[in-house]
Amino acid sequence: MHTYVLKGMISMGLTLTEKILRAHLVDGEYVKGQEIGIKIDQTLTQDATGTMAYLEFEAIGVPRVKTERSVAYIDHNTLQNGFENADDHRFIGSVAKKHGIYFSRPGNGICHQVHLERFGVPGKTLIGSDSHTPTGGGIGMIAIGAGGLDVAVAMGGGAYYITCPKVVKVELTGKLQPWAAAKDVILEVLRRLSVKGGVGKVIEYVGEGVKTLSVPERATITNMGAELGATTSIFPSDEITKQFLKAQKREEVWTPLAADADAEYDEELTIDLSKLVPLAACPHSPDNVKSVEEIGKLKIDQVCIGSCTNSSLLDMLKVAHILKGKTVNPDVSLAIAPGSKQVLNMLAQNGALSIMIDAGARILESACGPCIGMGQSPNSKGISLRTFNRNFEGRSGTKDGQIYLVSPEMAAVSALTGYLTDPRELGDMPDFKLPEEFVINDNMVVPPAPVEEMDSVEILRGPNIKPYPETSPLLETIDAPVSLKVGDNITTDHIMPAGAKILPLRSNIPKISQHCFAVCDESFPERAKSLGKSIIVGGSNYGQGSSREHAALAPLYLGVKAVLVKSFARIHRANLINAGILPLTFVNEADYDNIAQGDELVLADVRKAVEEGKSELTVVNKTNGKEIPVLCELSGRTKDIMLAGGLLDFTRESMK
Repeated sequence: MHTYVLKGMISMGLTLTEKILRAHLVDGEYVKGQEIGIKIDQTLTQDATGTMAYLEFEAIGVPRVKTERSVAYIDHNTLQNGFENADDHRFIGSVAKKHGIYFSRPGNGICHQVHLERFGVPGKTLIGSDSHTPTGGGIGMIAIGAGGLDVAVAMGGGAYYITCPKVVKVELTGKLQPWAAAKDVILEVLRRLSVKGGVGKVIEYVGEGVKTLSVPERATITNMGAELGATTSIFPSDEITKQFLKAQKREEVWTPLAADADAEYDEELTIDLSKLVPLAACPHSPDNVKSVEEIGKLKIDQVCIGSCTNSSLLDMLKVAHILKGKTVNPDVSLAIAPGSKQVLNMLAQNGALSIMIDAGARILESACGPCIGMGQSPNSKGISLRTFNRNFEGRSGTKDGQIYLVSPEMAAVSALTGYLTDPRELGDMPDFKLPEEFVINDNMVVPPAPVEEMDSVEILRGPNIKPYPETSPLLETIDAPVSLKVGDNITTDHIMPAGAKILPLRSNIPKISQHCFAVCDESFPERAKSLGKSIIVGGSNYGQGSSREHAALAPLYLGVKAVLVKSFARIHRANLINAGILPLTFVNEADYDNIAQGDELVLADVRKAVEEGKSELTVVNKTNGKEIPVLCELSGRTKDIMLAGGLLDFTRESMK
């Protein structure tokens, strides 16, 4: 038995999550439910969020990043329709060169796949301006998705603040049966826990079944753990991790990491891998999970294989095996996007790429592509099987597209048959193994300029790059109409859509704000702007999905002062606070029905209440006379951020 003396207390053994977080604790006490600040070792950004993150970093005024490793990836907006994306790539590249950040060029691959391959280190902390940063948990990192401003602060040497999480033990037993996949593991977890089941928690995988999963399989599971709303997910770092890093010629960064045998968890879940069957997430939510038998013989129009969830070499080798010597069904469009240059290069060298091309697959760039609606949108009412992580309504770029999330195995065999097909029909499965050595070529990662040369580097700014929106301290009283009322499970794709038409505007908040809530109400941007200031009202799990802070910055630009909902998703709530927008929740969820769009709401003396640390406030609906109790749960730090008008203002003030 392990025992630890912690501030005068004797504690039982620690979970892996606790070990890493405690080792990085720089502010607060490790008490679950309380806010803690942790030191960040590594950061990553991608181009859809990176431009704003680097504008924020510039505004903070720190000349050189203070992390062990910061990497800027170009993977989201690689379609260069017009000058905007190309200009943004040049901007990010020049900022990276000047300020000490490694720059992964377009074509080098998806940030999470490349970071796992080339930069991830067991036991380190990583935050990234992308919600699927928990991919790094596949090699034993505490890897967390965050808003761009949080990443900018971390690059400047500041702590990253989270609510000290509960830890959920997911014990894996047995071994996956032939043609069941890692994707089915995380779909099963989502089926049991839901898209809200991980809020305020870290999902920690343990058990004998862990030893049967490769690093890419583990990374698939931690990647899609983001759909649980979890802070992150993590696997131990073991001999399998060591072998993966050795094959990447990075064995020196490996260290063994695991929970203590007597670690205590807040919740426990057991999954027998041997009993899992091929599963699919049905439209329009990742937790709407059914078995292939339950769905039945579904005719399909499109198959897309790739994304940061399922684009590894292992995934691609399985796909090539299934496609070998066969032809894609004439009624199906099959698109395949390998996750990194390394994967694509090795597929080319071992002949697997040729097999895919021969079968009739369309080979896409090593980038996010269709996962974020950047090309390959399905036909009207088209049924698309995708190996991706999200199937929110409209995310594919086709509003009435019917998106099913499946494993690469199910996707590949279905592309051949033309309907949703159980991969177990394929019969015997070969033993797919990772190579003993990966092909290493980092020539598309540009190192930063040396410190002595950084002052001579010119920042390249295109005309589409606009400054961070104006902020102001919290008002004494918020007296404003409800500009929009929405329901449950509003995603960041509802608030600030992605896709080929909108994402190129990501560094131009005035322009991108014109598309805010367009999925829900196309008239919202004009209405909110004309009102000057307003309040948004929503249901439960408001803001689930992406970490994109544009879902907070666009409402900020449009004059939104507060958001009142039944409950928030973690990252979006943090982004609202960072933007200086007051996050409120109903004390009684039934009061949601006492507010209508257009009603005039008043939060009297709200600044004084926040200053005094009051957690329960009263909203008066002037339109119908109702008094509605609401929660305003701000800690000492988040209170100060809100009073200052947002994290950028708070950070600048604290550095004076």
